[in-house]
Amino acid sequence: MGVLRKLEIASGVLGLTLLVIVVITIYLVNRSNKMKKQDQVKIDKFLEDYKALKPARYSYADIKKITNQFQDKVGQGGYRIVYKGKLSNDVHVMVKILNNVKGNGDEFIYEVQTMGRIHHINVVRLVEYCVDGLRRALLYEFLPNNSLEKFISTDKEKNSHGLEKLHDIALGISKEIEYLHLGCDQRILHFDIKPHNILLDNKFIPKIFDFGLAKLCSKE
Repeated sequence: MGVLRKLEIASGVLGLTLLVIVVITIYLVNRSNKMKKQDQVKIDKFLEDYKALKPARYSYADIKKITNQFQDKVGQGGYRIVYKGKLSNDVHVMVKILNNVKGNGDEFIYEVQTMGRIHHINVVRLVEYCVDGLRRALLYEFLPNNSLEKFISTDKEKNSHGLEKLHDIALGISKEIEYLHLGCDQRILHFDIKPHNILLDNKFIPKIFDFGLAKLCSKE
């Protein structure tokens, strides 16, 4: 086989390969855009029903101001990043930014829908939210003593507060789980209880955080 013939074959194979790559890329981009649009439609419908509760809704520009351009990151995991923010000189908040990924819309809906049903001392309070195009964020009360994970991994904290404080924290968590399972109109399953998602307020009262995986189900 001549050199020119080999070059023609190689060129044809290369061209076919590039064509396949382009077609696959276009398909994936279109599929991603379609899922994002479906996500947005789902959220818009949810917010239309939810607005009767008159919650405050922020723009993404507001979120930038509240977090001072995302300067103070206090946590990260899964598909979200949490920043410390300030609504006023006296009111601080945690701002959970949801990354633009598949399932983001479901997580937003589950969390807002679930938090709207919970009024308990041992649950982090949802303050406001942001839906601005495909950008979504949830604003929570700020808890100054970090997570239970940091508390139990620091000998200084454990030694200074003792076993009695750990007992009180464990009791608070168990009371909240009992409330979620038995005290609400519908049973709420968190599905992600771990020290990382237990936050401590200024009196070291534990509060359960991050209901993105939570599910509502009937008590039956």
